[in-house]
Parts: sequence; C-alpha cells; structure tokens
Amino acid sequence: MRGGILSEQLHSSRACAKTSATRQSFEIKNCVPNRDADTAFASRPGVETDTMIYEHITNFAGKPVKTWEAQTGIQDPEGACYALRLSYEEADEGRRWTDKFAAFLDDPSSNRVSGIVIGDWGLLSSATDETSDPVIEALVAAQERLPNLRAIFFGDIIGEECEISWIRQSDISPLFTAYPQLEHFCVRGADGLSLGALKHDHLKSLIIQSGGLGVNVVREVAAADLPELEHLELWLGEDNYGGDATVADLAPILDGGLFPKLKYLGLRDSQIADEIARAVATAPVVERIRVLDLSLGALSDEGAATLLASSAIARLEKLDVHHHFCSEEMTAKLQSLGVEVDASEREKPDVYGDEVWRYVAVGE
Repeated sequence: MRGGILSEQLHSSRACAKTSATRQSFEIKNCVPNRDADTAFASRPGVETDTMIYEHITNFAGKPVKTWEAQTGIQDPEGACYALRLSYEEADEGRRWTDKFAAFLDDPSSNRVSGIVIGDWGLLSSATDETSDPVIEALVAAQERLPNLRAIFFGDIIGEECEISWIRQSDISPLFTAYPQLEHFCVRGADGLSLGALKHDHLKSLIIQSGGLGVNVVREVAAADLPELEHLELWLGEDNYGGDATVADLAPILDGGLFPKLKYLGLRDSQIADEIARAVATAPVVERIRVLDLSLGALSDEGAATLLASSAIARLEKLDVHHHFCSEEMTAKLQSLGVEVDASEREKPDVYGDEVWRYVAVGE
C-alpha cells in the first residue's frame, strides 16, 4: 500500500504470529481481524525521542522538533532540531527535497544547527518514488556547512505518507564518515538499508525502526565499533516484511562485550520475542545495561517466565514489555519483580480453533 490510502486502511494491516495450541513454532501471516491501530511510542533514557509512527515526531535528542520553512527561517539552531519534509504539493510541482535542503543551507544560521529531521523526500507523490540516495548525497556534500550537527533522524515518514516497510532506504554509511561528531542517529525503514562497516567514535544512540529488519543490517550492528554507544534500539519486525534475523544473529550484542557503555538495549517489535527473552534472560549484556526493552512484540507467558527466573533481570532499573500477550497472572508476576516494569497494553491473541495468533505492533 502507498500514500494516499485512508489511514483507517493503513492501520488495519497488522502482522500476526500464528501458533498452534499443541506446537511452539511460529508462522507469520496477515491478520484477518480489523483492529484499531496501536500508536507505537518510545521515550527512552538519554535519547528522549518521541516515536509515534502515525504522527511526526515532536522531540528528538532531547530537543523540540520544528518544521523548517523559508519564510520563518532558523530561529533556534542550538535549541531545536529542524525538520525538512517535501509536501505532496511541492513534489507534484516538481520540487525535490534537495531543493529545500539547499535553501535551508543558505540560511545564515544553518552552520549552528545541531539536529536535523529528514521527512518525506517524495515517497508520498506517485510521481517521485526514489530511494534515499539523493538525500544522503546532499547531506554528505553539506558536511562542512553543518559543523555542529550532532543528531539526525532519517525518515520521519508516517503511515499516511508511506508505510514503514515501503520506505526505500539505501546505504547510509557515508553519513557516519561525513559527520564524525554525530551523537544520535535514528533511521526509519529498512528496505534497502545498509550501515556498512560501522565505526564511529562519538555515537551515543542508534535507533533502527522497521516492520522487518533484515539479517544483513542486524549483522552490521553486531559487527559495529561504537565505543560510546549507550542506547541501542532495533525494531526487528516480522519476516513478511524482511525481518529474517535470528537470536543467533544477536549473539555478539547479547554477549555484552561489544558496546562497553551500553545502558539501554531495545529488541522491540519482534515476532520471536519469546526466543529473544529466553536468550537475553541469561545473557551477559543484562549485567551491564540498566534498561531492557522487549516491547511491541509477541511476548507470551513462555518468554516472560524466563525473564522472571533471571536474577539479572531483577537487578535492572527498568523492564519494558508493553504490547504483549501474557496472561493476567503472568503480567502481575512481572509487575512484582521489584524493578520498574511497563507491562501495559496487554493484548489478547486471536484464536481460531486450535490456532493462536499473536502480532507485533508494527508490521507493514
């Protein structure tokens, strides 16, 4: 589905994990029932990013987000992040995101800007269906004109503009080379995404939002050299939309030695949340972090039980599992762990005979 479709239709598409009452294996299919959409929200320590995939973000890297317009210009370069979005009307008139960015750079205060939010670059327009390559090239070419850039949100594109799994990304690795002082980076959409051989001396937060994160990207993260990373957040999604990573692919992250300053680990929106919970419950990384986030996924009593049995989980500052499929009894046990626990948004699976269907919050 593309932009222009009514939001109600967009929201009715959900990703489901189908289980059998007698089997533990998962099979992912499209969800049959028409449910009201959940708003995926994430506000995390150190990053303070409001992530609503059905609304444009209002805060990123601890700063408010302001939409840049030529008429008003840049009024608070250090205190705000500036969003550049190509409207449907602008794209229909033949304008490109890069035209808008060139005008932004001509603002006398652009060299003091600390954060940029990149919105729709033309995906909403049927006349412009391109990857993020031109945007990346423009940002790299502007590196000397943006010496104070510390935060980039790449792809603040909401469902009414383009479904998250239809956002056409590309190799974003040149951005990390062009901006060596970058501290916060978030990218939405994983179709065509590549991080390359990621090495960065100052990056503190890395967030990848998707309805299905490819194993190639997960392995690139697991091989990254990020000595200052404190916040790692991966939306793993489901395999209908490219989410083919396994727990084994996460092993270098779970081993705990990869990112020595990691405080927050988010393995979110996953169809294999139970498998991840079993692995992470005894993983060395839990001894290192303060916050474990397994929210937005298909977690059930099976995975939650392994979290309860882990002494390391009980020493966390916070466990986040909101949007889950645990029973009332298991939810109560989680909430009595003795640490801060977000077990809200308890979902009920769809049952058809002996089949049980559980869904991630964000799929298509």
